[in-house]
Amino acid sequence: MRRMIIAATACMAFSGMAPARDAGSLQRYEGHVPGASVLVLKDGKPVLRKSLGFANLETGERATPATDYRLASVSKQFTAALILLLAEDGKLKLDDPVRKWLPSLPASEQAITLHHLLSHSSGLVDYEDLMPADFPGQISDAQVLDLLSKESRTYFAPGTSYRYSNSGYVLLGLVAQKAGGKDLAALLKERIFAPLHMDNTLMYRRGGPEPAHRAYGYSEESGKWVRTDQSPTSATRGDGGIYSSIDDLAKWDAAWYDNRLLSAHSRELATTAHTRITDEADVDAYGYGWRIHGDVRWHSGESMGFRHVIVRWPRQHVTVIMLTNRNDPEPYHLALEVAKPYVD
Repeated sequence: MRRMIIAATACMAFSGMAPARDAGSLQRYEGHVPGASVLVLKDGKPVLRKSLGFANLETGERATPATDYRLASVSKQFTAALILLLAEDGKLKLDDPVRKWLPSLPASEQAITLHHLLSHSSGLVDYEDLMPADFPGQISDAQVLDLLSKESRTYFAPGTSYRYSNSGYVLLGLVAQKAGGKDLAALLKERIFAPLHMDNTLMYRRGGPEPAHRAYGYSEESGKWVRTDQSPTSATRGDGGIYSSIDDLAKWDAAWYDNRLLSAHSRELATTAHTRITDEADVDAYGYGWRIHGDVRWHSGESMGFRHVIVRWPRQHVTVIMLTNRNDPEPYHLALEVAKPYVD
């Protein structure tokens, strides 16, 4: 019962509490344009919760705090958490070679472990670069595995460097399915979304259940907003296929402060530096699904027509979540600006 009360509290609406400077910084999302949903949590309670613009320009559906956006790479946090849960169950080990679970991968990748995939230190080739220019339709996770199984080249020996890898997280999703014995969407619902009462969050597959309040992605072209909701790489799942809202993500944020989902050990593994990074701004290191910058833990997501960010200051108990259904601008620095009144 206590968990349900905390989760519900994290999603209460506090309207009219945003400082004027927040409203000004978000003005670009106002009007008949693709929108944004923004949430600031302080000590588990929303001090700013608002939406601007439209989730669907064609139908005139406005963005709301319940609007479901394609999270793109913010989804990696959930894939990583699912792997950690399966490790807690004893169904896999983080030092398992990925070929133990996906034996079609070339022998040259025998040294790559699940830890390397989680921390982007595998050296796997980007599947996007292996796709033929005339690839028909949208690539699936199984097709990504097929491409990687035919590619013996790697960028570097595993564990010796860092390179952000969608390939690695697609493979993690496939590993989770094998270890968990169920489809990835079902596993995520059973192990994460349902326990946290993230009732409007799902791993989307075309032809499957639709997000309850779906936002569509747009890009600005010649001064006009054009729907650009899908691309050839928009159907992969382990690296970016989840739809969620700021209200549901408030429950996700709350789960990082106690043992309601992951053990303290798993939470520490996820948010501790495993790979040192020197070539990305505002990133000192990478954990498992989290970028690390000083005391800040954050991640962005970008796909066709969507740009998002979740930024957490765990020691100060502050989180900013910003979801947008447009190709530009990148919202990370705007999220930092919105957070200023609440971060000491």
